[in-house]
Amino acid sequence: MSTAVVRRTRRRRWPRRLLVSLVVLALVAAAGLVTWARTFPADDVEVVRPTKLTFAPGVGGARVQDLEAVVFGDRLQLQRNERVVWTSPINQSFVTAAKATVKYDDHHGYFWPTVSTGREWTTQRVDSVRAQGDRIVVSGVLTGSPQVPYTMTIAPRAAGGLDVQLSTTSTAVDAIGFQTGRTPGRGVHGFGEQFDSFDLSGRLIPLLVREQGVGRGEQPVTFLADATQHGAGGTRQMTYAAYPTFVTDDLRGVRVSPTSPEAGAFAVADTRNGDRVGLQVWSRTLHLELTAAESATGLITQQQGAVTRPELASWTQDGLIVGVQGGSAKVRDTVRRLKAAGVRVAGVWIQDWAGQRTTGFGDRLWWTWQPDPTRYPDWKGLVAELQSQGIRTTTYVNPFLTDATGRPGTNLYAQAADRGYLIRDAAGKPYQQDQGGFSATMVDFTNPAARQWFSQVIAQHVLADGVVGFMADFGEGLPMDARLHSGDARTLHNRWPKLWADTVKAGCAAAGRTDCVTWFRSGTPDMAGDTPLFWNGDQLVTWSADDGLASSLLGTFSSGVSGWALNHSDLGGYTSVNAVVKNYVRSPELLQRWGEVAAFGVVLRSHEGNRPAQNRQVYDAAELAATARNSRIFAALAPYRATVLAEATGDGIPAVRHTWVNWPNTTAAANDRQFFLGRSLLVAPVLAEGSRTATVSFPPGTWVNIFTGASYSGGLTTDVPAPLGTPAAFVSADDPWLPKIRAALQTQGLSTAN
Repeated sequence: MSTAVVRRTRRRRWPRRLLVSLVVLALVAAAGLVTWARTFPADDVEVVRPTKLTFAPGVGGARVQDLEAVVFGDRLQLQRNERVVWTSPINQSFVTAAKATVKYDDHHGYFWPTVSTGREWTTQRVDSVRAQGDRIVVSGVLTGSPQVPYTMTIAPRAAGGLDVQLSTTSTAVDAIGFQTGRTPGRGVHGFGEQFDSFDLSGRLIPLLVREQGVGRGEQPVTFLADATQHGAGGTRQMTYAAYPTFVTDDLRGVRVSPTSPEAGAFAVADTRNGDRVGLQVWSRTLHLELTAAESATGLITQQQGAVTRPELASWTQDGLIVGVQGGSAKVRDTVRRLKAAGVRVAGVWIQDWAGQRTTGFGDRLWWTWQPDPTRYPDWKGLVAELQSQGIRTTTYVNPFLTDATGRPGTNLYAQAADRGYLIRDAAGKPYQQDQGGFSATMVDFTNPAARQWFSQVIAQHVLADGVVGFMADFGEGLPMDARLHSGDARTLHNRWPKLWADTVKAGCAAAGRTDCVTWFRSGTPDMAGDTPLFWNGDQLVTWSADDGLASSLLGTFSSGVSGWALNHSDLGGYTSVNAVVKNYVRSPELLQRWGEVAAFGVVLRSHEGNRPAQNRQVYDAAELAATARNSRIFAALAPYRATVLAEATGDGIPAVRHTWVNWPNTTAAANDRQFFLGRSLLVAPVLAEGSRTATVSFPPGTWVNIFTGASYSGGLTTDVPAPLGTPAAFVSADDPWLPKIRAALQTQGLSTAN
């Protein structure tokens, strides 16, 4: 109907604005009908709010070596080496509990929790604070009927801060709440990869791994996705990686220990009260890590640093990893044209190596995990040929298998089904999950034999013939009602990305790829030691902070302080849809600006998107000059970036970071539209179509544009010229990296002389 209306109005030459208005009105009317007919799924996750805290008569503080618990009349405070590490909210209980069940509505990897609370324990009494060996033990009850006893054991944490074990023996309780005081109005950051403002105050955030959505508030695409795909438009609370981890502007942090079972439990973060942050976790035990430091970098190092992280292979720093598909001839021609245009090409990312299929959403893949002999008849030779040019080959894999009956090669789905290696439905059959045009089934990673088998598939097929890495997609879609080899899907859902990462790591080891380059979009808190790289997932090909270029920065900021030290986005975005009144495709300007952002990232990797033919590509003739320039910026920064990567790998400090990480408690720390690469390089990307300036909030000092040499005073917010091709990037005038970076850019013909 919409198409017919458009054709008639074009013949009558109705004004374009009137046409758009009529279509929008039609959509609004449709929205009313849809709302009347049914309600879109939504989160319903209200949590227990703390009320009163009391201390039994005679309860005082305790001290053990450098640990101290200080009792005030209205709160409890924990210190180490005289530094306040944690404080309870003033006049409020810091432990709560609930008898509460969680139900889920799910559809295609989207999950919406509903919490039903039958009983709450909101008031707390502290009966004892005592030294016990090298620890301090706090105990008491949550008052109510019945009373709920609790014990909190505090010990020194090896990496700094405190290690806290909180538990209750009451079987009346399903979930424990833990409250942390903060200075009123001070910001809170983290909770995994949250595509929202860096300061997450004022939110109620379900910590649930799930699809992030298409649009996430940007209209009209969000409404259309909701209406046609059962709520697939998503919200700002939806993310591939939700962690029970946060830091505050008070330079204190709280993390549920990543290796504890409760780190993967369903939880809800509550930041709605300006004087506290709450975590309600569906567990009767909580292993908490409390941290505090003098600087934000020190805080992150203390919280995240005690992990051995794999290093990112050095070849990734040489230039562009170009996303290209379409067969051997297409790959060869694309590489030839890029090199002829002066593009620094480090690798290719060929996601359709196993074959391609077309669905209503766009170009999708055959999930058979073997080279497609039709598209790539000379696969081994192609990989070797590229390698001879210094160009590495990466591909794609995910934890699903699809029935490949009738296709060449081994039917891995049939093999896995025969051996009982797939997750099952209620009838005990392989769980067929609708992927939007085809179905597929997850490998059951709770089965050690299945995990071993799939790691061999990765080693023998995905990483065969000289392939050096791949996108490790999905991991967030385990159905809550799936039957597994062992365990309950509801309690393992948030842990599934870790099981997937373990399998990938084992596959790399079996292939002898010690420098295997893998990147994940879904995550759990204890994945830092498994993968060298993450990516933001599927952004819309727009500028927006809802689901476009600006949102990728927001996700990078929160994930960076949550444990993702190396993260990046698909250059150009991924999701392209025709929403009738607006066809979401990349503009040349968006592609170039996204490339300018990626040039200051940890890897420079492009994506063709789900509709390659409708979208501009970095290898199109009109885009080659910009692609070449951005690849040379990326290559010129390699010596500086090596120090940034070393810091990220060693200490857990994010390579691409919010200004707050380097300059907390300054006015510059409030700007969500700029970032630092490492400690020295400040970048203010252009995030608005048509703009030729960037608004920069400079930290204290004098800052020099690395391209133009212009100087700017710190402590001010200034509009800086940023024409296409000249990003707004700065280094402090007294930083020893300034002349080195300027010289490297000049060598590439990218900077004016001093």
